[in-house]
Amino acid sequence: MNIHAPVTLDVLNRLKEAAGPGGWLEGADTEPYSVSWRDNWVGKTPLVLRPDTTQKVADIVRICAETGTLLVPQGGNTGLTGGGQPRISGDEVVLSMSRMRKVREVDPLNDTITVEAGVTLLEVQQQAAEVNRLFPLSLAAEGTCQIGGNLATNAGGVQVLRYGNARALCLGLEVVTADGEIWDGIRGLRKDNAGYDMKQIFIGSEGTLGIITAATLRLFPRPVDRAVALVAVPSPTAAVELLARLRGSLGELLSAFELMNENTFIFANQAMGHADPLPGAGWRVLLQADGPESEPPLSERVEAALGAVLEDGLITDAVIASSEAQAAALWRIREEQAEIQQRIGAGVKHDVSVPVSSIDAFVAEADAALRAVYPGIRQCTFGHAGDGNLHYNPIRPEDWTDAAWKAETDAVNRIVHDIVMKYRGSITAEHGVGRLRRDELLRARSPIELKLMRTLKKAFDPKGILNPGKVLPD
Repeated sequence: MNIHAPVTLDVLNRLKEAAGPGGWLEGADTEPYSVSWRDNWVGKTPLVLRPDTTQKVADIVRICAETGTLLVPQGGNTGLTGGGQPRISGDEVVLSMSRMRKVREVDPLNDTITVEAGVTLLEVQQQAAEVNRLFPLSLAAEGTCQIGGNLATNAGGVQVLRYGNARALCLGLEVVTADGEIWDGIRGLRKDNAGYDMKQIFIGSEGTLGIITAATLRLFPRPVDRAVALVAVPSPTAAVELLARLRGSLGELLSAFELMNENTFIFANQAMGHADPLPGAGWRVLLQADGPESEPPLSERVEAALGAVLEDGLITDAVIASSEAQAAALWRIREEQAEIQQRIGAGVKHDVSVPVSSIDAFVAEADAALRAVYPGIRQCTFGHAGDGNLHYNPIRPEDWTDAAWKAETDAVNRIVHDIVMKYRGSITAEHGVGRLRRDELLRARSPIELKLMRTLKKAFDPKGILNPGKVLPD
C-alpha cells in the first residue's frame, strides 16, 4: 500500500465548499463510513463528502484530480470485499452517494426507470411496482444497498437465472470521470451499436475507473402468480439435471434455482430457529417460478413438473409453499445465511463460479481437499446453481476458536481457488474483488489479462486517485 501525505486543511476546505451546506461530515461522524458491516474492514478518513448533485460530484473530483487527493466512492456500504471503505492510513476522503436520491424518470411504455446512484435497490423495486412493473434485481441487503454500488460491483442475486445480473439490467449511465468531467450516457435503448459500449466499462469496475451518478434500468412485466418449492435432491448433479428438465417444462417462468446443502438448514435451525421442512436431505433446491395469471396456476404446473422428475429419481421429496407466508419462510432460510453463519462460527467465505456442469465435481473435490487438511470442518455451501455461482463457506471445526480458523484464511483460499481455476472458474462471481480478492486475482488471471486491466486503469484514471488499492494494487 502506498501511503500518501495527509490531505491538507486547504484542500479539505475546498472540498467542503464544493460539497455545499450539509454535504460533508468530519470527526466522529465519519466512523460509520469507515467500517464495513461484515468482516471487519476498518479504515479512517478526515472527511466524508455527501454531494446531492452530479455537478457537485464533478467539482469534488476535479479538486481531487488537481491536488492528487485520493477518493473512495461509497454506496450503501453493504459490500463484502472491503471495496467501499478507506484504508487505515487516513490519507483518503470518502465520497458517499447517499444524498443522490432523485428518481429522474419512470417510463412504463419503454419499460425503463432512471434513478440517481444513491437510490436504494428497494426503492427502485417499489417505484417499478407503482407502475405495475418489476425490477428483478433482488439481494438480502436491498433495503440498504444503493443502485450505484449494485452497478459498480455488477451485483447478481437470486433471479440472475431469468433476468441476468446488474450488467444485463442497465441500459444507460451517467458517470463522472477521474478528471471531473460528466459523461451523459443516459439512454433507454435496447439496441445501440454506435461505437464502444462505454457503460460496460464502468459496470463492475468498483469505482476505480469512474463514479456512477445515475442509471437507466430495465423494467419487466410484473408477475401476478408465483410458486415456491423446496426440493430434496440426491446430489448437485441431480440438481443440475433437474434444472435442465424444469427449464424444458417451465421455460422462462423459472426465475430462481438455489442449491443448498444440509448444513445450511441445520445451522438455520440452530442459530435462528428456522424449521427444516425436509430433515435429513443432503442437498436441497429452493426454486421459484413467476408469471402472468394462467390456468392451471403455477403451483399446479410446478407440482406436475416435479412429479414427473420424481419418477425418474432426480428428486426424493418436495414441499410446495401453500401460502405467501410459507414461501417467505423458505426464502428467509436462504436470505439470512450471512447472519446465520456469523452466529455458528468463523467461516472462510468464497463467492466462486464454475461451469454449471462442473458444480458437483468442484464441490466433491474441494470438500475432500479441505477435510484432508482440516478434519471436522463444517461445510456450508449454497448459491445460484442456475449460473454456477456458489457461496462455498467452510466453517471452523467445533473444537477450534474463531481466531485460529481465521488464521487459516490464506491457506483455505489457496486450496479452494486452485480447484476453482482447475475447472476454469472465477474466484469472485458477484461480490467483486475489492481488497479481499485483490492479491488472489493476481494468481487467477493471466499476465496479458492483468496487463489489459492495468492499461484501462491508467487510461481512465492516470493519476490513480479513484478507489486506490481496490481490484488492482496501487
